[in-house]
Amino acid sequence: MTITGNFIGGKTSLSASNETIPVYDPATGKVVRELTQSTAEEVEKTIGVAHAAFDDWSRTSPLRRARVLFNFKALMEQHRDELAALIVSEHGKVWSDALGELTRGMEVVEFACGIPHLIKGENSADVATGVDCYSLMQPLGVVTGITPFNFPAMVPLWMFPIALACGNTFVLKPPALDPSASVRMAELLTEAGLPDGVFNVVHCSNQDAEQLYTDPRVQAVSFVGSSGVAEHIYKTASAHGKRVQAFGAAKNHAIVMPDADLEATVNAIMGGAFGSAGERCMALPVVVAVGNDTADKLIAALTPLVRALRVGPGIQKGSEENEMGPVVSAAHQKKVLGYIDKGEEEGAKLVVDGRNFQVPGFAGGYYVGGTLFDNVTPEMVIWREEIFGPVLSIMRAPDYVSALKLVNSHEFGNGSAIFTSNGHTGRDFVREVQAGMVGVNVPVPVPMAFHSFGGWKRSVFGALNVHGPDGVRFYTRMKTATVRWPGGQKTVSEFSMPTLG
Repeated sequence: MTITGNFIGGKTSLSASNETIPVYDPATGKVVRELTQSTAEEVEKTIGVAHAAFDDWSRTSPLRRARVLFNFKALMEQHRDELAALIVSEHGKVWSDALGELTRGMEVVEFACGIPHLIKGENSADVATGVDCYSLMQPLGVVTGITPFNFPAMVPLWMFPIALACGNTFVLKPPALDPSASVRMAELLTEAGLPDGVFNVVHCSNQDAEQLYTDPRVQAVSFVGSSGVAEHIYKTASAHGKRVQAFGAAKNHAIVMPDADLEATVNAIMGGAFGSAGERCMALPVVVAVGNDTADKLIAALTPLVRALRVGPGIQKGSEENEMGPVVSAAHQKKVLGYIDKGEEEGAKLVVDGRNFQVPGFAGGYYVGGTLFDNVTPEMVIWREEIFGPVLSIMRAPDYVSALKLVNSHEFGNGSAIFTSNGHTGRDFVREVQAGMVGVNVPVPVPMAFHSFGGWKRSVFGALNVHGPDGVRFYTRMKTATVRWPGGQKTVSEFSMPTLG
């Protein structure tokens, strides 16, 4: 059995504890590899390795750092199918979705390759006689990342390319459910020319991972996961003087107006709700239909499509590819099925039931069929909580104002969308909706890498978002110099606030 190890100081290694945990293929329910489990001491030593590597890497010119990332991007493209196969075998998503994840992640690498321009700082000559003022954007030191199972390559790629480009060293704790893509990317970074110790991957328990946001040598932490854990990490790390960006749960909504293009809207909803089996923080699990006629038309159009979803193993390609794979684990399958049970108990109309879904030849896989609820109301658990599975809820509102009020009343504000052919309505929605990422006739409005990704309310803890300009700000700190060189001019002591004028 293959064991996925740590990647520390430029090489893979197993934990001295000899402890491993199984990694399952969600399509079959069978163990595909083992994962080494590090001790608290090994986590501490990994932080030390990154700390020792920081001085030399931070003094490496931004241009040389960018060249390493250019090489890394080329190697990612060369090994794209290999990485996609790792993602499919451990996460379960379909092949094209795995490739899409890698593409969006590599776009952040492309953005980070522009780091010589992105950290130029500012300059003002002659702010006073013979005095110049300029700013420097300098790296922080050791930074860490703790990432979730739903995007085992893309979410780490949101973080470490920009952190490394800015001159920081990095320690990553990937998810235990699908850890191997992170280790393979670490190997490719070394092949690309990254010095040993600059990027490290360590597998450990959540308890031992606390060092990654409390150790005095760590300057900043990035986290993506549940809101409860995000808030805990934000409070704990902040109390220890760290910078924190911690992204939590989501319950994204789409308002569908009566004037929306029905066919285009239904197709968009299907992909937004059921892509990656709904295991996306930017999934679209709730649709608020304005008017009963709109809702009835949506239900009529969606029902046969949800029933006909091709669900099965993700490894198939081309014309044989399934539209949706399994969910990530047996525990998560049980959780999603429990939400479907709860929705039915609370009185939502179960239009398409994804329970007891079987894929011939894959009885041990963690499958949940596409599920569609109608007449969902705000007091129901399936509206209040993040399901993170292939479950779509239709809610009904009498008018646009009521629909917007419903969307804005939710505790999460990650993303939201509207489907309409009216430009005024779309513009008003962008301005008024309380969400960090907004789509107009776009179901999954994930920003491109040169913009920043982040939500509002309990979907995020911390002031700066991930990648884009905020990512550069997060992984650097500003230093401003005011400089005068002696030129023979007479100076006198000044005891009042210097005005430099």
